[in-house]
Amino acid sequence: MEATVSPPAWKTVLAFSIIYFVWGSTFLAIRVGVREVPPLLLASMRFFIAGIVLFGWLRLKGTPSPSRREWVSASVLAICIFVFDYGLLFWAEQRVPSGIAAVMLATIPAFMALSEIVFLRSQRLTLRLAFALLVGIGGVSVLVSRSLGLGEVPIDPRGAVALVVAAMSWSVASVLTRKLTLPTSKAMSSGAQMLVGGILLALAAAIFGEFRGFHMQTVSRGAWFALAYLIVAGSIVGFTAYVWLIHHESPTKVGTYAYVNPVVAVIVGYFLGGETVGPRTLLGTLLVLVSVIVITATRATKPAAPPLMKPLQELADR
Repeated sequence: MEATVSPPAWKTVLAFSIIYFVWGSTFLAIRVGVREVPPLLLASMRFFIAGIVLFGWLRLKGTPSPSRREWVSASVLAICIFVFDYGLLFWAEQRVPSGIAAVMLATIPAFMALSEIVFLRSQRLTLRLAFALLVGIGGVSVLVSRSLGLGEVPIDPRGAVALVVAAMSWSVASVLTRKLTLPTSKAMSSGAQMLVGGILLALAAAIFGEFRGFHMQTVSRGAWFALAYLIVAGSIVGFTAYVWLIHHESPTKVGTYAYVNPVVAVIVGYFLGGETVGPRTLLGTLLVLVSVIVITATRATKPAAPPLMKPLQELADR
């Protein structure tokens, strides 16, 4: 058996830095872009270009194209992830600060845990998990509540609802991923999903009339730079670093980006975007991050099998 060669430490540090800081900073780039470009159209351009570059690069390397069934599966996931999750995120960032948007989306692990409990039946609701879910809900409530001032204005309720639905949509996609037939190559699977997602987002932009009155020549260089940053750094480079880490580090370590990204987004939004960070933001962020850390650090506990099923389960576990 061949010995596994560990990658150089600098590569690991660089890859983690990318998914921590680049992905964390993309929330501000979205906020900059949607000030001048309609949100669904901006999201469409980001993912269509990134998807076609990734898909084309993999085909040149010899990676097989998805089968018809795999394209259908990729399309279903593209609806959940890109049309609903990212589409709503881009739309919400017209109304919600980028740092808060990142904190709201950090609730995805909570919704994923609920999906595993309710739909997959692969997780049991323990006291620790229930506590983490309640803390996460409390964090969102702090950010949205109009009765708890703490010297800050609550976030726009429509934006908050859109972000919660976006987080729920991602959790649904995570459930479907385990059920659908997807390409063996994770990179090809993501490239296909981004490509389809970009096309569907363009159709959604047309349906909602985002092309009417939009003139590309009026868009500033800052907005185009934000789009380029989202495509190159956020999608292509960030995804490449993520896939590389998945193959060299444990999923638990790689998953730490879920609670680093919101912190980075809040800091970047404050220093570069001029966004307000007060007691409400800090308290809500802290509660959400505690919830995410506890959930991601909790080992899955399978629900107890009925008496008649125990012998079968024991055989399956051998």
